[in-house]
Amino acid sequence: MKNTLETRLGLFFALAFVAAVLILETIGGLDFFKKGKVVAARFNNVLELNVGDPVKMAGKQIGRVEDIEFADTKVLVKMKITDPKATVRTDSRAIIKFTGLMGQNYVAIDFGPGKGALVEPGAELQTDEQPDFNQLMTQLQGVTTGIKKLTDSFSESNIGDMLLPFTDFLKEARPHILTTLTNAESISAQVAAGQGTVGKLIYDQALYDTALSTVTNLSNTADDAKGLLSDAKAVVADIRAGKGTLGKLTTDDKLYTETTEAVTNIKEIMQKINRGEGTVGKVINDDSLLNNAKLTLQKLDKATESLEDQGPLTVLGILAKPLGF
Repeated sequence: MKNTLETRLGLFFALAFVAAVLILETIGGLDFFKKGKVVAARFNNVLELNVGDPVKMAGKQIGRVEDIEFADTKVLVKMKITDPKATVRTDSRAIIKFTGLMGQNYVAIDFGPGKGALVEPGAELQTDEQPDFNQLMTQLQGVTTGIKKLTDSFSESNIGDMLLPFTDFLKEARPHILTTLTNAESISAQVAAGQGTVGKLIYDQALYDTALSTVTNLSNTADDAKGLLSDAKAVVADIRAGKGTLGKLTTDDKLYTETTEAVTNIKEIMQKINRGEGTVGKVINDDSLLNNAKLTLQKLDKATESLEDQGPLTVLGILAKPLGF
């Protein structure tokens, strides 16, 4: 290839074009040529946000800031969402964040509760306000100043004055402290020797054996309870399967039907008795039968009285006449 003026100019323009594309890609200029939908958000303070700053969702860039303008008492930020897979919904919220103490600002959009519909072009998102970094630094500076004043107040003389009462207290309480330490040492020696209640609890082998036996008995009881529970489960399973007397009583439809029929028949019989139908019903409900029974008993009572009046011989004569004596 000849190194002519035209060739050098062509290489220069090609390199310039590549450099321009790289610069636009770096600063986000190419996003203005991409298709997307523009959404907006109103903030009280944009915190040095600039046109071209990224818009992110879950840390992934989905677009860039297209315009920043005043809207009444707030600042309206328009954002161009170029990522077609970004699920920005009507209940998503926008907040301005920064990547570090001296980093670039960006607009972060969350997913929201996920119950809203996808935003349409021109929609306005709800916002959250990020604390102003300058205010945070001012508050931090105030805290630092207070700490410095506090440390400056602790001079050697002040510390000595503060420790003097405590030193006097230690001097006065020294005998009592020594006595307490001596008693504590004696008690710890007795415990180490297995003396006293605490010492026996720690070193008595019989107590250990008793506790071990108790735990063993509890374990055996738990095993027995498990066995009983297993047996109960087996019995319940048999009842559900219709096995045995209880199983048949519980699951047999025929027995249930027969019992229902028997109860129905008994109910019908009782109703008939109440209505005076049948022999038993007449016996219970017929007043004439009761009156006849009373008359019969009265006649028997009178006949018995007449026999008693006639005497034994008269009775024998009456009985003998039919026999031909």
